[in-house]
Amino acid sequence: MSATYRAIEISKPGVFTEVSRPLQEPGPNQVRIRVEACGVCHTDSLLIDGALPNLTYPRVPGHEVIGRIDAVGANVTTRSVGQRVGVGICGGWDDTCLSCLRGDFVNCTNGVLTGIMIDGGYAEAMIMEARTTVTIPDGLESVKAAPLLCAGVTTYNALRNAGLRAGALVAIQGVGGLGHLGIQYARRMGFRTIAIGRGPESEKLAKELGAHQYIDSGAEDAGASLRALGGADAILATAPSGKAMSGLVNGLAVRGKLLVIGIAPDPLEVSTGSLIFGMHSISGSTTGSVQDEQETVEFSLLENVEPMIEVMPLSKAREAYDRMMAAKARFRMVLVTEAGARNSASLK
Repeated sequence: MSATYRAIEISKPGVFTEVSRPLQEPGPNQVRIRVEACGVCHTDSLLIDGALPNLTYPRVPGHEVIGRIDAVGANVTTRSVGQRVGVGICGGWDDTCLSCLRGDFVNCTNGVLTGIMIDGGYAEAMIMEARTTVTIPDGLESVKAAPLLCAGVTTYNALRNAGLRAGALVAIQGVGGLGHLGIQYARRMGFRTIAIGRGPESEKLAKELGAHQYIDSGAEDAGASLRALGGADAILATAPSGKAMSGLVNGLAVRGKLLVIGIAPDPLEVSTGSLIFGMHSISGSTTGSVQDEQETVEFSLLENVEPMIEVMPLSKAREAYDRMMAAKARFRMVLVTEAGARNSASLK
């Protein structure tokens, strides 16, 4: 076994550097993971573009990670060598803040973000606390499982926590990186699923993913079209446009909810009356806890929810990131290591 591993560091904002690092042993309560695949997510830009204060460089990005444990530290009893695991953005929590005491670990006051505050999965190896890993079922290919640990859990959680009943009318705004998963989850959860895209070219894909109907927001008023259908009990807003999201409020049914998971550069602008009359609400939803990640991958396997991906080798991390940021990916970029490529080939 090599005493070193390759990693893609962000040496300073905007600068990708491929380096060779010495392989470290995991400490108490930690595991070492030989990375097979790592998704490239827009949230990576928080580190890569230096969008947060007090960041430390160099740092390895990546928080949609699948790999196999090759070493365990002292006190680790729940994980074993050879086990395939995943790592999401929740890289640690303090267990003492009010959110943690309430079991809301994803909103920990002192939460640790994988690939932003600690080294992530743009690498051949990484070390994590054992409690932050999830077990990956055998039926999920590593490159397909990776995006489920951020894009997947974000859409899955927003929908399953919305308080909806089977048969509810749910609209998914956007047929992209988040939306193409949201359509699948909504259909598998038993909702009447309406996809909202821009242009007729997305209709065929939306229906293949499970949408019962498609609304072309470029050709018609999406809010009015939803009202004509009786109004949406929930709208999952995934497209990065505050203006487009704002117009959807008028398409909500009585007590309907606009669930915002897409980060837009422009603000939401809605009239107070559009919220008061009909008792509509707008809420944001973030990723999920480690348990949420575990349940996401299990549900995805059970109901055959899969991300559409483009795969690139680890050495092309810069290219993959730029393609994702330019919205050219269809729909999630995934980096694969040599170990991941070998394991994928052995399954074919």
